[in-house]
Amino acid sequence: MTSLQSGDPQTYLTLDDTWCAHNYHPLPVVITAAEGAWVTDVTGRRYLDMLAGYSALNFGHRHPDLIAAAVEQLGRVTLTSRAFHHDQLGPFCAELAELTGTEMVLPMNSGAEAVESAVKVARKWAYEIKGVPENRAQIITAGGNFHGRTLTIVSFSDDPTAREHYGPYTPGFVSVKYGDLDALRDAITPDTAAVLLEPIQGEAGVLVPPAGYLAGVRAACDEHDVLFIADEIQSGLGRTGSTLALDQEGVRADLYTLGKALGGGIMPVSAVVGRRDVLGVLRPGQHGSTFGGNPLACAIGRAVITLLRTGEMQARSAELGAHLHARLGELVGRGLAEVRGRGLWAGAELAPHVGLGRPISEQLAHRGVLVKETHDTTLRFAPPIVITRAEIDQAVDALVDVLP
Repeated sequence: MTSLQSGDPQTYLTLDDTWCAHNYHPLPVVITAAEGAWVTDVTGRRYLDMLAGYSALNFGHRHPDLIAAAVEQLGRVTLTSRAFHHDQLGPFCAELAELTGTEMVLPMNSGAEAVESAVKVARKWAYEIKGVPENRAQIITAGGNFHGRTLTIVSFSDDPTAREHYGPYTPGFVSVKYGDLDALRDAITPDTAAVLLEPIQGEAGVLVPPAGYLAGVRAACDEHDVLFIADEIQSGLGRTGSTLALDQEGVRADLYTLGKALGGGIMPVSAVVGRRDVLGVLRPGQHGSTFGGNPLACAIGRAVITLLRTGEMQARSAELGAHLHARLGELVGRGLAEVRGRGLWAGAELAPHVGLGRPISEQLAHRGVLVKETHDTTLRFAPPIVITRAEIDQAVDALVDVLP
């Protein structure tokens, strides 16, 4: 067993660097405890978490209602596999469908697994219902997308870091510029099964599409009998000030992929939700997961749904998000070039003279605020919805201090 010296971050950093595959480049902060919007490192220093596990911690660290649901279920049963029924699955699916205004739920584990499942379902629907000739179905995606890192998903990524040296790639995807409705319309053919988009592109820098774009996508899909798949893994479940980001556009997708916050920051829980006639193409043995829809996951997911059912979390995200965007907006021209996003989700684009986001992230960590850069020059702010107005001010004030 590895011997650790308590309170010495370097011991942990050395172990990580030696024994962990280097597929991440984390800030040199070693967290040992967390609660609400705060985390504590091995030296006892506290940090304000402005990233919230890329939206997996929408309700904060160790939310008492979610922990209670997990502990209660841990004392009963955690896994049955789908070889048997259990008493949490049906209620979880019914409650999630009601929350999202959909008709059927396919429970899975990770967000990427939900996207893979949606791709499979869309292709199967195209062959069995739409009548696309076998092996010719195409799915339209957007440039700058991030839907996960499985081989099929990176096959339609244009991020060289995520994609290079993993070929040969899965065929059947056509990429168009995000936000360009004409390009999307031109890409649709009789073989098009679906359009897969993020309502707001998170990893690309929290990019919000032009007004009317998502409604135009919906109209184009309706016109050509094409499915609209909305990836709401980061944007959904309260992050943008509504249950789903598409809700604010008055647009409905045929399928949604959900994840991250659905597991309450406790374990991976994901789902594809949507139309019954689309998800209904799946029959026993054609798709599955040993852990997808397990009792523990469903119990936690049901507690998450309960938090969202009243709308209080969504309203809080909208109200505090307006304050976050106002405070960051004050810095445009004073170190920031632009602020994008919606609700408690913001991409703060650094001005050219500031340089890269990594040093700024490190300086903020030095001041007790945790954020992370993306695409070199964008700082992402996605704090837990339980954050307070004063804590938002504390984070932005720290940014003021580090911007040149």
